[in-house]
Amino acid sequence: MNTFAGLGLSEATLQAVQDVGYEQPSPIQEQAIPPMLEGRDVIGQAQTGSGKTAAFGLPMVEYVDPALHEVQALVLTPTRELCIQVTQALRSYANHKGVDVVAVFGGAPIRSQQAQLKAGGHIVVGTVGRVLDLISRHSLVLHDCRFVVLDEADEMLDLGFLEDVERILSLTPNSRQTSLFSATMPPPIRKLADAYLYDPVLVQVKAATLTVDSVEQFQLDVKSADKPDKLTEVLREERPDQCIVFARTKIGTDRLYRKLRDKGMNVKALHGDMSQGSRDGVMLAFKAGRVPILVATDVAARGLDISTVTHVVNYDVPVSPDVYVHRIGRTGRVGRSGRAITFVEPRQTKELEAIEQHIGTKVAPWAPGATTAPAPVAEKPKRHSKPQLTRNGDEPYRRLLAGAGQAEGVEVADLVAAVTRASGLEGEAVRDVRVLQRFSLLSVPASEVDRVLAEVDGTEVRGLPLRIELARA
Repeated sequence: MNTFAGLGLSEATLQAVQDVGYEQPSPIQEQAIPPMLEGRDVIGQAQTGSGKTAAFGLPMVEYVDPALHEVQALVLTPTRELCIQVTQALRSYANHKGVDVVAVFGGAPIRSQQAQLKAGGHIVVGTVGRVLDLISRHSLVLHDCRFVVLDEADEMLDLGFLEDVERILSLTPNSRQTSLFSATMPPPIRKLADAYLYDPVLVQVKAATLTVDSVEQFQLDVKSADKPDKLTEVLREERPDQCIVFARTKIGTDRLYRKLRDKGMNVKALHGDMSQGSRDGVMLAFKAGRVPILVATDVAARGLDISTVTHVVNYDVPVSPDVYVHRIGRTGRVGRSGRAITFVEPRQTKELEAIEQHIGTKVAPWAPGATTAPAPVAEKPKRHSKPQLTRNGDEPYRRLLAGAGQAEGVEVADLVAAVTRASGLEGEAVRDVRVLQRFSLLSVPASEVDRVLAEVDGTEVRGLPLRIELARA
């Protein structure tokens, strides 16, 4: 069974599948959709990028009745980012049925969400806290909710939401159809499934089928004190189109981001201590390709589903093999190849051995130009339409003066991003960046000065037009 038509979906839903460009069902879709169409509860163990949103979304859209003006289905998500992502997907699946999908999440005005629920809402996709808030205000009533999906359940556990999830489930009909999707299955998640799912079908997509074939995996032995410099070396050698660097803690994430930024790299951080507005801004910039390097914690990166990520760096060895699989699954997506590099400190060899045993293969040592592919990897898609110009390091450079500095809140990364985005230069071709109080200095290859001046002058930085000119001696 390797077509959507063979899964038992209606013509309207098949048309929606065709509209979004799906050709063949992924393993999680092939295994989960038929039992869900039969009304069975389902536990799906699969990582982000496996197609699980369609696995639960298509059957849900199939059975929701647009003529019944009640909330008939609820999808609970741990983060605002995932909530928005799932909502967009469900709306595309429901395009031919007239089913209304409403997103409810924190960090946005609750009154507008109340108004959307009052006006309709057959399917509600929401974060746990906002769903509870709307229930307490009697704006969200779940008496007729026949379908419930818990998405990324292990992250709900990480964030301490399981008790709230149980409160929400207790307010839905006992006859509901419940599905739980999770990348990992720790004991509390299994206990939740045992308590709230009836005779569920277990669908597991093994890590090896998702990652090993499409991701080249490397390990790099490094002492703790040498890791920042080694990361810089790896990034300069690999030249990723887009890379997620995973750090274990929020503090470590912030510290590493600052070190890379101070080296002139175009990088942003993503972790749970940031404001929602800051997180949204970083997510949008990374998804749009304006920021090639993202330093993130596991929890903060859960909402990211980006097919153009070419590299994953495990700056800190993951706490478990499951987390390793989840991380490296961020690359090698949608038929593309990817590369994953794991830093291993001397005291962490046991963790690496556990990972190798879990994935069923040895992780090769990393070196510049190293490859595990039997044939050359296909050329990666470019992030810019302009030429990407590499440098040999020996050519002459010219100093430029930019009319913005610390007083405007400008940072090194802002200037590097502005120049690379507008001119097409690689980030490392922009050198010796110094941000002073009222202006900044930077150097670019002498052969590119005229083009940089023409294309960068007037570019927005921090919402202000950037004025740039040759620095006088």
